[in-house]
Amino acid sequence: MQKLTDERIKALQLVLPEARRDELMSAHTSMKIGGPARLYLIVSTRADLLNAIEAAKSHKISFYVFGGGSNMLVSDDGYEGIMLQFADRSYKIDGTSIRAAGGALTGVVARAAAEAGLTGFEWGAGIPGTIGGATYGNSGSFGWEMKDAVANVEALKISTNAIINYSNAECRFGYRDSRFKRDPHVILSTTLELRTGDREGALKKVAEIMEKRKASQPQGYFSAGCLFKNFEYEDESALEKLQTQVEEIPEAMLKQKRISAGWLIDLLGLKGTKIGNAQISPIHGNFLVNLGNARAQDAMALSSLVKMKIRDELGIMLEDEVQLVGW
Repeated sequence: MQKLTDERIKALQLVLPEARRDELMSAHTSMKIGGPARLYLIVSTRADLLNAIEAAKSHKISFYVFGGGSNMLVSDDGYEGIMLQFADRSYKIDGTSIRAAGGALTGVVARAAAEAGLTGFEWGAGIPGTIGGATYGNSGSFGWEMKDAVANVEALKISTNAIINYSNAECRFGYRDSRFKRDPHVILSTTLELRTGDREGALKKVAEIMEKRKASQPQGYFSAGCLFKNFEYEDESALEKLQTQVEEIPEAMLKQKRISAGWLIDLLGLKGTKIGNAQISPIHGNFLVNLGNARAQDAMALSSLVKMKIRDELGIMLEDEVQLVGW
């Protein structure tokens, strides 16, 4: 990416005076990794977000919109543009519907739904990051995904500047996928349609889900969440090499035609592998953790090592779930 001149940075700052220069992204990501963004701006309202995007586009400066800073790995060189952190945390409950801003925290919305006696989104209580990010990647947990709760999504289409309201079907949700990944959009808000249920039961389920996550995921270390997507396949031939290495593949995986990335990593004994201060968690193979002052290049090298070993030994190519920024 071409380096921004001081003149261009100052020109954008005239329009966005609160934008900070050379802000270390390690302060704003859940991995606590990432070099300096040439400009960084917190936008707390939808109007401010749209204004900042328009300003960046008119000055021909690259921009990247993010919410909570999870599920992303920013390079050590940082980002040669403006990082826009959408911090509108608002949401509104209306009957069985919840309209949440793209910057609303997923866990907060899930708990609020349970408090209101709504069911169908309890699983979101332990999901890090924001509703916008969860919608973008069709986040999921314990057999549920965003597509199961989304009624519609309001998003800015980057190529045309049009604000479009998409139905669930129009979002084209897939496993950790949506139309917003393939056709760049900024998610402004998501409306969830839930069900009336028992408040105490919903809150109990939220608590149970949080306990399950604590028991199965690394605690006390900085992480971006799941590193890789689970491996989906159409044809049994995709598992040919894997089947020569294991006696039995868990039935649940075969039924879903989706092989757990964490299971594959554990199968090859890669849990605990380190490069620098980046480590594959000994607790959960699909989590990469920062042991302290890890560099992005170490995290990337470790990710590449895992993918290479699984490809070479099991014949499976894993895909990144973490978004790469500034590479």
